[in-house]
Amino acid sequence: MTQIDQHPRAPLSLIRLLGSAALAVLIWAPVGHAAENDAMAAEAAAEAAMTQSGAGRTLEDFFVSAMEYSPRIRIAEARRSIGTARKRAASRQLLPQISASANVSENRQEALDRVNRYQGERYALQLRQVLFDWQAFARRRSASMEEEQFEAQYFAELSALLTEVAEMYFEVLQAEDALRSIDSELEATQTQLQQIERMHGLQMVQITDLYDAQARLAAVEAERLNLATEVTLAREALRSASGLGVGDLYTLGDDAQLPRIEGSVGEWVARAREDNHMILAREYAVKAAERRVSERRGAYMPRVSLIAQQQQSNLGFDNQLLNSRTDTGYLALDVTIPLFAGGSNRAAVSEARSQESIARNELRQLNLDVSERTRLAYLRLQSTEQQIAAAEKLLEARRIASRARQRGFELGTVTSVDVLDAVRDEFVAERDLQAVRYEHIKMGLYLRRDSGTLTADDLVDISVSLQAPAAD
Repeated sequence: MTQIDQHPRAPLSLIRLLGSAALAVLIWAPVGHAAENDAMAAEAAAEAAMTQSGAGRTLEDFFVSAMEYSPRIRIAEARRSIGTARKRAASRQLLPQISASANVSENRQEALDRVNRYQGERYALQLRQVLFDWQAFARRRSASMEEEQFEAQYFAELSALLTEVAEMYFEVLQAEDALRSIDSELEATQTQLQQIERMHGLQMVQITDLYDAQARLAAVEAERLNLATEVTLAREALRSASGLGVGDLYTLGDDAQLPRIEGSVGEWVARAREDNHMILAREYAVKAAERRVSERRGAYMPRVSLIAQQQQSNLGFDNQLLNSRTDTGYLALDVTIPLFAGGSNRAAVSEARSQESIARNELRQLNLDVSERTRLAYLRLQSTEQQIAAAEKLLEARRIASRARQRGFELGTVTSVDVLDAVRDEFVAERDLQAVRYEHIKMGLYLRRDSGTLTADDLVDISVSLQAPAAD
């Protein structure tokens, strides 16, 4: 339908268009500055976290600091923002699209040996509304799935970071416990050496006993150097992961209640398949790939749009100068039917199907991997419960045996080597018990991480159960 009015009129449409453009500039210009300010603030926060001089003591201190410090979390947050922006952009493509155009031309017309020069003007304001565009519809659904995918990946990255920081924290505690144990062993070995030296001076033991004791002391001192290095490396790894200095840490007391597992291995595996964040992300990736196949197929379908346009011009057909300016408004239904694209659409559909196949197989592989990790973590956690009980009994037996051999040495019924072996076995059993207790805690973290149930609250609960370090 076309309506034409011909009468002299000032170019009010141009004034309106210019006014709208100026308003748009005023509205959107601060947005760029706001985004730049946000980026600068994030960078400043990261620098502040890197240069902070405080020292953490509790597990909560370190995982809170790591969440602010880790570039991995910032990357995951940025990807999540990308997913939100893509969904918003795909959805906005289905809203009315308004555009304005202005054309000013210099025209030269020759007719009947006459040359006519004139200036032409044409201004238009157009609104286009999509009524049917399968590709746009599928693109919006695909973007929605990608947003969910990036959201799940963010929580997967957060869960992995919490697990790593907690693991590093307990590795520091384990290394420090081992160092304290070797210090006690070193002290006991030195005491035994002094006793052997006194007895050798009284010619109550042979020189070989003295040499054995000195060699054993040197071995313990060498082992202490190794364990001291392990402490330094573990503390540095924790500092590097959290950006926070490592102070006197809250420790795992001998009487601390270790977390126990509930439910069967099948229940934990089923929970992991349902709630694991990486599996959820892969599932959304498969759904997004399905939508992309649908989007590519949409290239074969017609596209229908509603167009409303208002145009003002002093030119007619073939840039003919009109006697007066005209305002033309029309409402149209635009239908585009694709006929042939040289085979590019078929190739695009084939590629999208292959991408969907890759996404499905990646999901299947991840399901297998997560199920296996969950099963192993559960079985190891179950095993460590039994190992802890056995290690406690072994340590008690080693302590009794050490005291008995010391008494036997004083009575002359056992050799100094037997006593030194008993001392060594006692403290090795002590360190083995410490190691299996920390292994139990780490397996519990792995199990919760792989099942998708690990949260910051879980680490807070563990942190509360730790005890303050003894005052010097």
